[in-house]
Amino acid sequence: MFRGSIPALITPFAGGKVDEAALVKLVEWQIAEGSHGLVPVGTTGESPTLTHEEHEHVIEVVVRTARGRVPVIAGAGSNNTEEAIRLMRFARKVGADAALVVTPYYNKPSQRGLLRHYKALHDAVELPIFIYNIPGRSVIDMAPATMGELARLPRIVGVKDATGDIGRVSDTRIACGPDFIQLCGNDDIALGFNAHGGAGCISVVANIAPRLCAEFQDAMRAGDYRRALAYQDRLMPLHRAAFAEPNPCPTKYALSVLGVCEEEVRSPMVTVEEPTREKVRAALRHAGLVSEVAA
Repeated sequence: MFRGSIPALITPFAGGKVDEAALVKLVEWQIAEGSHGLVPVGTTGESPTLTHEEHEHVIEVVVRTARGRVPVIAGAGSNNTEEAIRLMRFARKVGADAALVVTPYYNKPSQRGLLRHYKALHDAVELPIFIYNIPGRSVIDMAPATMGELARLPRIVGVKDATGDIGRVSDTRIACGPDFIQLCGNDDIALGFNAHGGAGCISVVANIAPRLCAEFQDAMRAGDYRRALAYQDRLMPLHRAAFAEPNPCPTKYALSVLGVCEEEVRSPMVTVEEPTREKVRAALRHAGLVSEVAA
């Protein structure tokens, strides 16, 4: 159920508010293009700048629009255990299929603290949980041994691994078992990640190139790594351009070029500068998503 190309959706804004019409359009486009799942209000969705009401509204809109056609993994993390429980309860109430729960940021809990946090979430809400391990943002890194202990709980089903360490996939397989669902959190290494035992990617670039990213994942699932490598070559400039400035600013610019939504971001994020715009346009051309004239 949880596999393949799963875009970490941007949250469209217009005039400082969540643009619900653009969000619905984005979800419909993603499903039509073959995305295998959706993640609202993750990092790419600018979750740190959404109010609690906006956070819940975005989840509800995405679940309602998807209508069960693809699974929805709702962002529901917090550095406050009770707040994370509240977000998970809401996600379950509106019909999300799982929750993506980031390791508590800023607090810097110990491994023992991480165990207690995730066990509390598991016991409080009957919803599958994906651990979101992203030490570059949360500062802490969940050790494979800690993840292995959590994997024994029936509703701790997988991880979004954004460590950037391909070798970690093998460590996690040993600690958690081969049925633990490992989803890559770094577009540029998704090819190697899956070769080590991953099941897909919670992707930033899938916002921009959903069909290419879905076909890339389909090729790997079929064991056709020669075809997957061709997709990797086509997508790599987009992977680089999408992080030329802080995420999701370049991605929102790319989507504005494609006519999907406005490039508006919420402070303290800012729209990208011209050198990044050119990188994005060049990457879109390289991927075959726009022509020279359109760009």
